[in-house]
Amino acid sequence: MVTVSKNTLSLSAKERSLILWFDEVGIASIPLVGGKNASLGEMIQQLTPKGVNVPTGFATTAYAYRYFIESAGLEEKLRSLLENLDVEDVTNLREQGRKARSLLLHTPFPVELRQAIAEAYQTLCDRYNADTDVAVRSSATAEDLPDASFAGQQETYLNVTSTQGVLAACHRCFASLFTDRAISYRHTKGFDHFSIALAVGVQKMVRSDLATSGVMFSIDTETGFKDAAIITAAYGLGENVVQGTVNPDEYQVFKPTLKAGFRPIVDKRLGTKELKMVYDDGSKLTKNVQVTANEQAKFALADDDILQLANWACLIEDHYSQVHGKFTPMDIEWAKDGITNELFVVQARPETVQSQKTENVLRSYRLIGEDKEEFASSSPPLPLVTGRAVGEAISQGKVHLILDVNKIHEFKAGEILVTERTDPDWEPIMKRASAIITNSGGRTCHSAIIARELNLPAIVGCGNATQVLKNYQEVTVSCAEGEEGRVYEGLLPFEVNEIHLENLPRTRTQILMNVGNPQQAFSLSTIPNDGVGLARTEFIIANQIQIHPMALIYFDKLDDKLLQAKIDEITALYDDKPQYFVDKLAQGIGRIAAAFYPKPVIVRMSDFKSNEYANLLGGRQFEPHEENPMLGWRGAARYYDKGYREAFALECQAIKRVREDMGLTNVIPMIPFCRTPDEGRLVLTEMAKNGLEQNVNNLQVYVMCELPSNVIMAEEFAEVFDGFSIGSNDLTQLTLGLDRDSALVARLFDERSEGVKRMIKMAIASAKKKNRKIGICGQAPSDYPEFAQFLVEQGIDSISLNPDSVLKTMLEIAKVENPES
Repeated sequence: MVTVSKNTLSLSAKERSLILWFDEVGIASIPLVGGKNASLGEMIQQLTPKGVNVPTGFATTAYAYRYFIESAGLEEKLRSLLENLDVEDVTNLREQGRKARSLLLHTPFPVELRQAIAEAYQTLCDRYNADTDVAVRSSATAEDLPDASFAGQQETYLNVTSTQGVLAACHRCFASLFTDRAISYRHTKGFDHFSIALAVGVQKMVRSDLATSGVMFSIDTETGFKDAAIITAAYGLGENVVQGTVNPDEYQVFKPTLKAGFRPIVDKRLGTKELKMVYDDGSKLTKNVQVTANEQAKFALADDDILQLANWACLIEDHYSQVHGKFTPMDIEWAKDGITNELFVVQARPETVQSQKTENVLRSYRLIGEDKEEFASSSPPLPLVTGRAVGEAISQGKVHLILDVNKIHEFKAGEILVTERTDPDWEPIMKRASAIITNSGGRTCHSAIIARELNLPAIVGCGNATQVLKNYQEVTVSCAEGEEGRVYEGLLPFEVNEIHLENLPRTRTQILMNVGNPQQAFSLSTIPNDGVGLARTEFIIANQIQIHPMALIYFDKLDDKLLQAKIDEITALYDDKPQYFVDKLAQGIGRIAAAFYPKPVIVRMSDFKSNEYANLLGGRQFEPHEENPMLGWRGAARYYDKGYREAFALECQAIKRVREDMGLTNVIPMIPFCRTPDEGRLVLTEMAKNGLEQNVNNLQVYVMCELPSNVIMAEEFAEVFDGFSIGSNDLTQLTLGLDRDSALVARLFDERSEGVKRMIKMAIASAKKKNRKIGICGQAPSDYPEFAQFLVEQGIDSISLNPDSVLKTMLEIAKVENPES
């Protein structure tokens, strides 16, 4: 029998080794050392040379586990115990699991195994220091497969020291092959309990108790968007993030331009991070301590660390995709050492949900009102609680509030589980829930991972769900409204649409989308499209920034001190207040641009009217009162005016950052409500002053064609701008001479009016004559198929539609383009 293997050993010798070092194993060694250990060995051998830091260590082997079981005659006893197992009966499952674990724990290790573990641990101590601190992690031979994660099924022990401590932790890991959740999961996935062996990884600890740690995915976990890396971070050891004990920070990085050397952090969200797990000097290995308010209010990671981790995620994903011969997104745990300030990857496994989904069916959920219209078009009800959405589905049912895992046997199938957080002990009932709601956790916590695997909607990190929601209360759980999950009172009507994508026609006329909410961009990008014809900065400013840009520039001169305090609270991370506006706007635009990259994304510069600007925080001090804001100080007229010029500079800085720092050169800024060609030139001059110079770095600038003057002087505007986008709403009201906000003349508002159609026909003809692109981004093509037909007949280059009407209109356009097909 071999106790410690060397690199020169043959495969057969390795198969009979009790111990193998990480640098002796690779991905092909899963049957020998389990998925976790095999992956660590693979990364140490293949990715350490590329700069990925992985802590060293060793593994007890599957052979060691089987030797333990066979030498003590345990298999027959275990089979006898599990004969009467009923995983659907929580009480039965708990009792059989307890007996199985007790049997293993009360059976001593063979002498050879104890000696092998002790000698290997001593080798680590010789390399680092006496009683060196290690992590002891279970690693099953069937875990971390592309279609089954076995996440958290067996035990992990951190800050283990001394030979006796390591031996005891390894023994408990062996017994954890028969935890209740592991038994239930194997049964559900169809794995035989005795075909799986348990290896144990013993890995040098990373002192993240003195710094930060977290989880990252090389794919967007909710939408399956392949080009984003998602990173979560909190203070202390990583178990709190994995278990969902804390609400971590979250960062999103766009992989394609990251690989090209840019810095595309397209989203940063501050988590509460109330607790951190640290070393315990007493009887326990670790303990949780409170995080100071000052630390909670800061991001746990600097931008350079975020980008380094995202680069590692790309390297790991690329390597495993090559090994498996197909796209293999990865689920990775990382840690930062507070002594050396180095980052490390401590685990990596294939992502098991999005990677298994088929791509030829597009399923979407939406809440609808009694008139079958989407709530967004009327007034949605106020949610009872909100949190981070997991998945994109909607579910309904009765609340079952459970705060003690010992009461899970009371849970009934179809109920909505509401609790503080879950860990693997909850899994026997999670599969019976219709939805899951937790107070704590982020998108990479246990609750989120299992909910995705079970294809259940979940809302995590709500904070107050267990206080607000009551037992047996009927609620609707919606994860279909962006990244914020919402729980509504009652059983609200909703619909589910399924679209088979394989037979959709592609049209000569480009089909673009109107996108406002950056949170929905990754999801919307799965709809067949040719890019974004209208990205509305107003949505980002009103919903994510909330503050008037001039109130940030002149923060110290604000008259209203209460308002000043509120703005100071919102921008607490920023000493330079205007930078808050630039950062948030750049991230919002960047996320939309990333979702559709490299397709064009036409971003309209801000087009609030003065009364709408005034409603932003601090806006009333900087906005005039106008009798008719619709026709007043809006669009291009503001950008070069002394009353807004400095604010427009911030908008330009955001666009410049997206294009130059993030590398998203598919962004095309567009100028709204530009009354004359000369005014257009003034705006272009202002943009150039702020680093956005037309034709430099392939920068194009479009103009909205929404005023009669834009149509009548289209050839002159074509000398100034690179393209046009028809805004049919404003063009209709100004052609027909009516206020589209007035109910008194609403009946007369119709884009299909002959006068409006002649204006559009004229605009398209003039643009074609001057060899300029022209599209439309107004509401009409979404509402009226016959209007879309008219546009195609005129030879329009592109039609930008609301997302819910893209597929319907695409079919109509295909009929017009190919009437005989």
